[in-house]
Amino acid sequence: MKHSLHALPLSNSFAALPEDFYSRVEPTPFASGETLIHFNHAAGELLELDPDTHLDDDFSAVFGGRQVLEQGAPIAMRYAGHQFGYYVPQLGDGRAIMLGETTNSQGEKWEIQLKGAGMTPYSRTADGRAVLRSTIREYLCSEAMHGLGIPTTRALCIIGSDDKVFRERVERGAVLTRLAQSHVRFGSFEYFYYRRKHGQVKQLFDYVIEHHYPELTDSENPYLALLAEVAERTARLIAQWQSVGFCHGVMNTDNMSILGLTLDYGPFGFLDAYDPRHICNHSDHEGRYAYDQQPEIGLWNLACLAQTMTSFASEDELKAELGRYSRRYRSHYQQLMANKLGFANSSAEVTALLESLLGQMQLSRTDFTRFFRELCNVQRDSDSPHVDLSDMFLDRDAFDRWLNDYRAVLRQQAQADEPRQAEMRKLNPKYVLRNYLAQTAIEKAEQDRDYCEIEALMQVLQQPFDEWPEHEHYAAQPPEWASEIAVSCSS
Repeated sequence: MKHSLHALPLSNSFAALPEDFYSRVEPTPFASGETLIHFNHAAGELLELDPDTHLDDDFSAVFGGRQVLEQGAPIAMRYAGHQFGYYVPQLGDGRAIMLGETTNSQGEKWEIQLKGAGMTPYSRTADGRAVLRSTIREYLCSEAMHGLGIPTTRALCIIGSDDKVFRERVERGAVLTRLAQSHVRFGSFEYFYYRRKHGQVKQLFDYVIEHHYPELTDSENPYLALLAEVAERTARLIAQWQSVGFCHGVMNTDNMSILGLTLDYGPFGFLDAYDPRHICNHSDHEGRYAYDQQPEIGLWNLACLAQTMTSFASEDELKAELGRYSRRYRSHYQQLMANKLGFANSSAEVTALLESLLGQMQLSRTDFTRFFRELCNVQRDSDSPHVDLSDMFLDRDAFDRWLNDYRAVLRQQAQADEPRQAEMRKLNPKYVLRNYLAQTAIEKAEQDRDYCEIEALMQVLQQPFDEWPEHEHYAAQPPEWASEIAVSCSS
């Protein structure tokens, strides 16, 4: 059944919690009015919206913050968090307002949140607005991650305006409509724990278990079981990030999802040249959230979450659960990377191949995405050099020796070429949202009000493993100016 916008069945289970957990707040409309910049039909299907709903005038008014749906109960969620390792006791949705939630015919619950819809009690000295630049980046990347098969929030639409918003420069204001099964973060629990409000900590854990992990209700210790499940999801999520060269850039505990989703796209970036120490966030001066630090930061953040559970499990039990994280992460990562190389399972030989390869890629600053996609074309029974791959390395002879070793292990442990190559192409994307691609779409939108690049990128990124002859340039070697792009926490 498809819904018109005003017939969308809305409720808000989070708003049924005591008001300690949120503040009721109305969106603030743009002074200059609002206009639809882009609508994501795939996300609209999650809500079972009529596919033409976005053509109605009310659509822009609702998702731009001018109208509130009759059944909605808009709130801003309250939370705290560790930011760059330091505890900040009061954060919350400073520019995000949850309109409510809807449940589709598949039983999936989706919270609908406006990001950039004006000030809330948690905005502090900020304006509660988002700019078109950052909105386009999150809109495209959340859908790109979904296309890669990585758990993430989703993006329904971008609503733009002519209102001026002041960041490093004057920019146009915009609102992103974000969807998630839950926007609860690790920092949501920290807020109450450090205020010694242990009753509210329990209430929030009980809410999460009831609505998102009901299978844990009958566990011997549901809270410890929840930590185990969140740790598993986080380990798997970060292994997926690493396997496609994704850098989150700001893995604060207030940006860590209790459901293991990729949450809050700010200074993200996909690796171009392979560099394990790559720092995508211009604001991260010490490299806390560098690409190679992400797995360990995942554990650090889980320890912060575990700290809030000390009333529900012993210290030894919590430490034991955290102690399993690294093994879980390694298992997921090694399996994913073995699959990228064309093997069904990891082995000592495959691990040695991978370590040698990554070392050479680092020395040569080999393009991460382009290398693994081209690797899909290797034939295991050939003895000939692979020129397109060898050209990606400074020491061509060293790579050719690696290629010979790789082919030898393929002959021992992998399928025949055709089925193996087909499987590899399902795992090694041809297209990722490189920063320069997002920047190109942003500049066209800002300067010319041309949103065609958003549409083209969205189409390709939602199916990044496919061949798109008309968009082949999106898979090309990045231009030299791409390395000069700097993204920060304001991005």
